[in-house]
Amino acid sequence: MSKGDETRNSILSHALDLSSELGLEGLTFGVLAKSAGMSKSGLYAHFDSKEHLQCQVLDAAATRFIDVVLVPALKFPRGLPRLEKLFDNWLQWETGELRGGCLFVAAATEFDDRAGLVRDRLIGHLHDMLGAIARAARIAVEEGHFDPDLDTEQFAYELWAVLLAYQHYARLFGDPAASVRARRAFASLVESSRRRGRN
Repeated sequence: MSKGDETRNSILSHALDLSSELGLEGLTFGVLAKSAGMSKSGLYAHFDSKEHLQCQVLDAAATRFIDVVLVPALKFPRGLPRLEKLFDNWLQWETGELRGGCLFVAAATEFDDRAGLVRDRLIGHLHDMLGAIARAARIAVEEGHFDPDLDTEQFAYELWAVLLAYQHYARLFGDPAASVRARRAFASLVESSRRRGRN
C-alpha cells in the first residue's frame, strides 16, 4: 500500500467516526481537517468535493460492515447457525462498532428525500445489506431449517425492522433491555419461519 493510500485510509477512518456522530452533512472539510491533523488543502488532494467524500465514507462503512458482520458469520455452518451469528454481529454493529452508532441508519434519515449521488450510493449499500439477510434466509431454507415456502424478502424486511427498533431502543431511549427485546423478536421471527411460509 502506498503512502497516499495509507493517508487516504486514515482520513476515511476519522471521517467514518465523525460522520457517525455528526451525520454526513455535518462532516465538513474543516471539521475533518482538525480531527485528522491535516490542512483543508491536504484533504482536497484526496477528495475533490464534499459529495465525493460522503460517498467514500459510505463505501468505507460498507467495507467495515463486511469485515465485522458478514465475514465472521460465514465461518459458521450454513443455514440457521450462520443466520444467528449474522444477527449477533449486526447487533454489535448497530451500537458498538462506531462511536455514533450505525452510519447507514443515520444517513437514511438525512437523505431519504434528497436526490443525488450520496442517496444513490446509500441505497445501493442498504440493498446489499438487506440482500445479505435474504440470502442467509434462503440458505436456511435450502438446509431445511426454514419452511420451504418462506418469503425470504419478507423475512429480511422483518429482521430489518427488528434491527432498527434495537438501534432506537438502545441508543435513543437508552433502554437496558434493548438487546433482550431484540433477541426475543429475532427468536419469534425464526420460530414463525420454521413453522410456515410467510406470504
